[in-house]
Amino acid sequence: MSDFGKTLAVVQHDSAEYLGLIEDHFEGRRIRFRYYRPFADGGRLPQAREWAEGLVLLGGGPLGAARGPSRLPSFDAEVALTATALAGGVPILGIGLGALILCKAAGGDVASTPLAFEVTTARRTADDALAGYLPPLYPHVRYGRDAPVLPGAARVLALDASGKPALFQLGERAFGFLGNPGIKSAIVEDLIMEFPDAPDDPESGLRALRACRGAIEAALVPIMTGLVRCMQLMDQAPVGAP
Repeated sequence: MSDFGKTLAVVQHDSAEYLGLIEDHFEGRRIRFRYYRPFADGGRLPQAREWAEGLVLLGGGPLGAARGPSRLPSFDAEVALTATALAGGVPILGIGLGALILCKAAGGDVASTPLAFEVTTARRTADDALAGYLPPLYPHVRYGRDAPVLPGAARVLALDASGKPALFQLGERAFGFLGNPGIKSAIVEDLIMEFPDAPDDPESGLRALRACRGAIEAALVPIMTGLVRCMQLMDQAPVGAP
């Protein structure tokens, strides 16, 4: 068996938001990833052969999924792509806006909500979530707008502080995080500078985010262990992987 993982297609929706702390965990396990930037000049979405081993859909800052001026321009195309990947049993990770795309692709819907920056705590709802690796409590950091209306097939694995879904699962290998478990404060800082649309009092959110950096890093260790196992992203973990 190979000790290398799969190659993932990672779809970005703006120049600021990337995998963040998750990059180190993929690299430590020799899981390859390639970014696709449909918003950039000459950018495009990945072709089927490029996402056949795994698909990651990132957040989009103030870009949303509900109809209106803030809607992601490539939303419909990404929903179609994700639906095809779901039907084929491809491993999928949706984060923030990416989780909304995953929800819609699975037959759910999206409700319009204002742009928000939340730094709270998510609570696990199932002991076996992420093969038992999801912490009972973990930092839930969300910078985005709109909310999922989950399809009946979705399994909620964690709730946010207001009792709304923070993490859900579709099938065996598709997961949607409404917050970003690997977020860095620099990502949010860049989003605030890049877009004129920003939430109220972002400095308070940034202070809270910086204060929980250690907790985010600690929680990400078991979260990534569970995700890699459940999504079957590698054959054999190399010694010393995070």
